[in-house]
Amino acid sequence: MVGGLMYDPSDAELTELRKRARLLCEAYNSTSVTEEERRGEILKELFGGIGGNIKIEPSFYCDYGGNIYVGKEFYANFNCVILDVARVEIGDNCMLAPNVGIYTATHPIDPILRNGGREYAKPVKIGDNCWLGAGCIINPGVTIGNNVVIASGAVVTKSFPDNVVIGGVPAKIIKKTDG
Repeated sequence: MVGGLMYDPSDAELTELRKRARLLCEAYNSTSVTEEERRGEILKELFGGIGGNIKIEPSFYCDYGGNIYVGKEFYANFNCVILDVARVEIGDNCMLAPNVGIYTATHPIDPILRNGGREYAKPVKIGDNCWLGAGCIINPGVTIGNNVVIASGAVVTKSFPDNVVIGGVPAKIIKKTDG
């Protein structure tokens, strides 16, 4: 699954891992704003790795959690969804606005294969110093360079280099920055 091969999401082990993640997300989302320490403990248990000083506003949802790796100084605003069937790496000093979706899960294009219930995934990597605008979507297999700003509502279907502002559906380079 993590290696990008077809897998059966109804597998008992995967079902249990998703259940664990759902319970941790449920616990996280029910915490109070005064429970920062508890929130940190839950995220450390949920994520594969945390570089330090992470803050996520509830509500937050993910598939497995253990495939999510974030760097230092990470912030995600309300309603973040990360479908981490494959690895999701987010660098240092990154900010996610409300309603950002990062998706690694995908399905076969062929309807017969798709209706068979098997899936596959492609990893997502986001560099350092990135700002993802409200409601943007990062699709499977995308790599975002360092110092990238993604405009609100963008649908990112391909990878982009360092030092750019991207936006649109599908996303394209709007301008280059000094970085």
